Amino acid sequence: MATLDSEIQHYLPLLRKEEKKSILSVIKSFVKLHGHESERVSIEQYNKEIDEAMAEIERGEFYTHEEVVKMSKEWTKNGK
Repeated sequence: MATLDSEIQHYLPLLRKEEKKSILSVIKSFVKLHGHESERVSIEQYNKEIDEAMAEIERGEFYTHEEVVKMSKEWTKNGK
């Protein structure tokens, strides 16, 4: 486990802000999926998060499917 944590810490500084946000979102979804969060999100919080996500999209802060596919091919090519 320590090796995995070290590897994550090694690569994290290499990511751009948008990529870090994306990774954080995935981590949070896994934590929620496995029941590590003790309380449910209120409908107000849920709606706030949806509104924030929609605002990010309106500002152009997202990746298209094609961009993600291209990025993932680069990760594989570079051994990441």
